[in-house]
Amino acid sequence: MTKIIIVDDHQLFREGVKRILDFEDTFDVVAEGDDGKDVIQLYEEYNPDVVLMDINMPQKNGVEATAELLEKYADAKVIMLSIHDDESYVSHALKSGALGYMLKEMDADEIVEAIKIVASGGSYLHPKVTKNLVAEYRRLSERENKGSFHQTEIRRPFHLLTKRECEVLQLLTDGQSNRAIGETLYISEKTVKNHVSSILQKMNVNDRTQAVVTAIKNGWVEVR
Repeated sequence: MTKIIIVDDHQLFREGVKRILDFEDTFDVVAEGDDGKDVIQLYEEYNPDVVLMDINMPQKNGVEATAELLEKYADAKVIMLSIHDDESYVSHALKSGALGYMLKEMDADEIVEAIKIVASGGSYLHPKVTKNLVAEYRRLSERENKGSFHQTEIRRPFHLLTKRECEVLQLLTDGQSNRAIGETLYISEKTVKNHVSSILQKMNVNDRTQAVVTAIKNGWVEVR
């Protein structure tokens, strides 16, 4: 059973997330809080597997609370919740030690998937966030190359992945969700999930974000 704490200053949002998680037999929402200042007390009392933490709260924000929690409990697993998808928010969240970054616009399946990934030791970034991080990578590369970005020839990893898996990997890099990938390739969302699982296994990475980073470093995908 995965024990979860939800910390968010909006009660209606907390209740909505709790209702979604209550449908999962392996999830148990053991406590709720409305500010980052309460996180350490809740963590010590309930010993959760995952903490869902709002990034913006009135007294102590999620970034500060996460850093403080991890300083005391280094194994704590935090997923940041936010309405913001720009790189600066994501960067601060990850630097604080958060293992995940979820947008509040996410649907139920995505929320469940993110928690399962982080609970099992992986990391999770919303596809839209991944797209923005790729854009930031391109911007920094252009600056380092004095205004021009020239990507070396794309070498699709056909030695490792099937043609279809290479297509899925490119769309992951483009920041598309499983549902959007399915619509683009005219396949079911379940089939997309199977392809993603196969990609992660073959690339020996824990999550889609690591897959994208590895693919960019190896020149297996187009940064566009």
